[in-house]
Amino acid sequence: MTGMAITILVVDDEPPIRKLLRVGLTAQGYTVAEAADASSAKEYTRHQMPDLIILDLGLPDQHGYELLQEWRQAGLATPVVILSSRTDETGIVRALETGADDYITKPFGMNELGARIRVALRHRLQQQGERAVFQTGGLSIDLVKRIVKVDGNEVKLSPKEYEILRILAQHAGKVLTHQFVLRHIWGPAADVQYLRVYVRQLRQKIESAPDQPFYITTETGVGYRLREPDDITDTPRPGQGLIGPT
Repeated sequence: MTGMAITILVVDDEPPIRKLLRVGLTAQGYTVAEAADASSAKEYTRHQMPDLIILDLGLPDQHGYELLQEWRQAGLATPVVILSSRTDETGIVRALETGADDYITKPFGMNELGARIRVALRHRLQQQGERAVFQTGGLSIDLVKRIVKVDGNEVKLSPKEYEILRILAQHAGKVLTHQFVLRHIWGPAADVQYLRVYVRQLRQKIESAPDQPFYITTETGVGYRLREPDDITDTPRPGQGLIGPT
């Protein structure tokens, strides 16, 4: 890496995990700080601000959810990636709704963790200086003129379809829970079935193969994620071809 090193605060009470992360992340060019409990993590963030936090939920002195909620309520905007052995959908949704940028379950691979970290860091930079035109692969979204194109062809979306796509684009690379999207478009009392119907219609318009979605991926039982530009490779999209207005 070039320029000033990015600092990652690892909050985990297991010394072997902290050592694994310290060695792996240092090898990727990051500067690593460590905290074994919530009180140490809070003390660290009172005096200096890391660029990203990796947070375990099972801390000895305070649950990770509560610590994350405290940070977000205090206005801490630092990306937080949850690293936990909990795999239940309820726990994952709760973490994301509380303000986590991503959620990775143990055991994990350093390559995957590194990729998630890069996405979380890019996402935060995008929020700080949002682009007028979002482009990922052949999908282009003009957030000012509200024009959507796929492979250069304009696609006509309904207002609700566009709002779903806009929210996903503004948080590209991050999992957005069903409830997050519903609250921002229909309000808190809306049924998740509304969202599923509109996402299905949206995929019919922007995906080359709607049954094998390339741009809008599903996080089963949790929500949806729009591919980040850097996640797009030279691999052809399923059923790749020109898509015109529908």
